[in-house]
Amino acid sequence: MKKILLIALIFTSLGAFAQNSKDKQAILNLLERQRTDWNKGDVEAFMQGYEKSDSLLFVGKSGPTYGWQKTLDNYKKGYPDKSAMGFLVFGIKKVNFLRPDLAFVLGSWNVKREKDELKGYFTLLIKKIKGEWKVIVDHSS
Repeated sequence: MKKILLIALIFTSLGAFAQNSKDKQAILNLLERQRTDWNKGDVEAFMQGYEKSDSLLFVGKSGPTYGWQKTLDNYKKGYPDKSAMGFLVFGIKKVNFLRPDLAFVLGSWNVKREKDELKGYFTLLIKKIKGEWKVIVDHSS
């Protein structure tokens, strides 16, 4: 009986690992799409990685912003064109699953522009919604 339980536990763990591995790659793909869209100067496409909801929370140097549209408006105001957006690079430090449908991501960001360079860190909560991973909380500093 103990052997059967041990075998069942091992297979359950392997299944969870495979799922986490697949979901981790999906999250990394989401972030890569956002980075690519940013570098094309397409902030609207970049925003597709966020949950399109009034409950989206973005926290930056000016404090919290609620809502997808308001976050988009702030991005457009702060980065009005491709030259202002510069070239974005992410450094993903960790992806931890809090639940099967919720992940915590820690990373760094760096934007190189013609005249300056911006950089900092971010933490994200990313949730699987209707089969797709979307950012629901972004704290960037």
